[in-house]
Amino acid sequence: MTPSWVKEAIFYQIFPDRFHRGTGPLPNPVPASQGFEAWEALPTLRGFKGGNLWGVIEKLEYIQEMGFNTLYFCPVFASTANHRYHTSDYYQVDPILGGNEALKKLLEAAHARGMRVILDGVFNHCGRAHFAFQHLVENGAASPYRDWFYVYGFPLNAYSGKANFAAWWNNPELPKFNTNTPECREYLLGVAEYWLRQGIDGWRLDVPNEIDDDRFWQEFRSRVKAINPEAYIVGEIWDDASRWLQGDQFDAVMNYPLGRAILGFVGGDTLDKDLAAKSGLGRLETLGAMGCSHRLENLFSRYSWEIVTAQMNILTSHDTPRLVNLLRGDLERTRLALQMLYTLPGAPTVYYGDEIGLEGGHDPDNRRAMPWEKEHWKLPLQDAVRHMARLRAEHPLLHSGKYQRIYAQDGHLAFARVHGEAALLVTVNASPQPWKLRFPIHGLWSRGEHALDLLHGSRALCHRGYLEGETPLAPFSLTVWQVTE
Repeated sequence: MTPSWVKEAIFYQIFPDRFHRGTGPLPNPVPASQGFEAWEALPTLRGFKGGNLWGVIEKLEYIQEMGFNTLYFCPVFASTANHRYHTSDYYQVDPILGGNEALKKLLEAAHARGMRVILDGVFNHCGRAHFAFQHLVENGAASPYRDWFYVYGFPLNAYSGKANFAAWWNNPELPKFNTNTPECREYLLGVAEYWLRQGIDGWRLDVPNEIDDDRFWQEFRSRVKAINPEAYIVGEIWDDASRWLQGDQFDAVMNYPLGRAILGFVGGDTLDKDLAAKSGLGRLETLGAMGCSHRLENLFSRYSWEIVTAQMNILTSHDTPRLVNLLRGDLERTRLALQMLYTLPGAPTVYYGDEIGLEGGHDPDNRRAMPWEKEHWKLPLQDAVRHMARLRAEHPLLHSGKYQRIYAQDGHLAFARVHGEAALLVTVNASPQPWKLRFPIHGLWSRGEHALDLLHGSRALCHRGYLEGETPLAPFSLTVWQVTE
């Protein structure tokens, strides 16, 4: 079983260095306070902005007001990189982020609001500053940690020359752990257990496919669930994840294929395919309504329904260009993509800033600092995200109902979220022309003569097996219909 709460989750992904600089008690060691890049300046590969977990605490009210009830953080542990995927100490929150005390207070503050917190677990590799790797660098073959890594020769070329040890994508800054070594394996599993005992609500697993060992992840799941049966385990798998979603490893994965389907449909000819192709999204395909629905139906039939409703549905992340850039600045299409995300089975996930139209190309540009001056916000976009979160919270069918295609032609898609005799109908106009609604609803509603548009208040007539709207659906817009007697 997947955690029950995930079905109602709306995730907000935060890149801690770029979210907000807050104030709080200084940890020991005292973090650096000088040399940060200007907040409003474009980010650089190595530069730090100085955002921290105290800053997140200060913005919890904003986050909750937007309807997000679960925080997913990029790594927070001590590291020499601004993105902190180069972990140097898995038991210490980075001092620049506020140290362990800041995470403790964040967990307390989030839980008091009924929110949950998911941390990023980077267990395939560490940074060169990690104690075990540094011990190996200093002592060579004499180090008792030599079997924690895959070493091809001594002395180690950790800082010059070609790496003579296994590293993520051959990057010498990221030595790969040898999880076949019992002590190394136990160390990593112990890290997972430790932070669950401190109160986190689950793990997002970085490149878990590169630990090519089902037994490792089976043991990971067993030990995580022994501490908290409701802990969420979600893997970063970009394509088919059947291997990991058999019920003995992960609860879910980051559902990039669903995001690709939405982008291909909503983006149309506007979609920047070249920009997407240079990221993990790959070259996106333009899709009509039927093509989009077929992709979605395939995804929903690929895994058990229990897993489908727990998937972390995602359009963009710290590993992709920003949503508004993929759609070439078209705010109507950007809004529509986000609205679709909220109406499909699985948990919507929004990368910080996408809800206000924050721009960004490839890494590191997609990791810009969050602007907190409202003159930089695209307020209609923000309003739409807030409204969709409220709609999803008020109508359980949007997180529990099965997907049923009703109508699909060109840029016009209608699908229902159905549970028993209850149903909501979603109509999507992904074309630049108004759509005069008239299509068969195939006995979707057995009772009632009218349907109410829950987003805009307009009405439609259910007559002789057809839905007929009073007013055309605007270009690049979405409505959610509920039958009325």
